Amino acid sequence: MYAWYFRELPPGVNPAGCAEFDGHALLYVGIAATRALGRNGLPSKNSLRTRIRMHYSGSAEGSTLRLTLGALLAERLDLRRRPGARGKSFGDGERRLSEWMEENAEVAWMVHPEPWVIEGSVIGRLYLPFNLAHNRSHPFHDQLAAARSRLGLS
Repeated sequence: MYAWYFRELPPGVNPAGCAEFDGHALLYVGIAATRALGRNGLPSKNSLRTRIRMHYSGSAEGSTLRLTLGALLAERLDLRRRPGARGKSFGDGERRLSEWMEENAEVAWMVHPEPWVIEGSVIGRLYLPFNLAHNRSHPFHDQLAAARSRLGLS
């Protein structure tokens, strides 16, 4: 399980109630494996390293965190969905998003043998504006869902 902390926050994000470490607000948690076995019946190949790499420098196509950041930073970073793309990539804007994350994001993690078992309860106990799943009652949920929807990123 990993936790994302941010120094500078995207527009509209209120850190009140968020856990904080070294001047960074905790906004999102995720897990490396989504189930004990993958869709093919074999153990999931998602490692902590691959998930963090995808969030930091991959594409919004494979990262709900990048989708969220992209939706909230779209105007500021001039992010747009790739023209004609059916997917959720920001095309050339992915580089700008990665640079913003490099300047503002920190990640921490803990090892748990079955992170999918505890994910919902961890999200429920913390104040996490960027988590949509398991977090419908969060005050930022509808605003974030609307921002993602405006860019066709739901």
